[in-house]
Amino acid sequence: MTLEELEQRVALRAAASPDESYTAKLIARGINKASQKLGEEATEAVIAAVSGDRAELVKESADVLYHLLVVLKAAGVPLSDVMDELDTRTAQSGLAEKAARKDTL
Repeated sequence: MTLEELEQRVALRAAASPDESYTAKLIARGINKASQKLGEEATEAVIAAVSGDRAELVKESADVLYHLLVVLKAAGVPLSDVMDELDTRTAQSGLAEKAARKDTL
């Protein structure tokens, strides 16, 4: 499955009844709840990575990607915007990009 396919699945499930879809229920509860879940899943992924639990890291990473796409959907931000931003960053090294951001702060 690609991220684009997952985004389509999230959109499909978001359109369902909150009584029938966890995704719809999460979005119906608002951006704050969806973001909170993303944070919880990210923390669990970090714990799995630090503890060296590869299998758990894989599972939690899937949860992070799913919940990120739910937050993007709730915020009205298409994945393509994020991918476009990543594309602009490949034109320069990470260090150069980071230095450029410092200049704008």
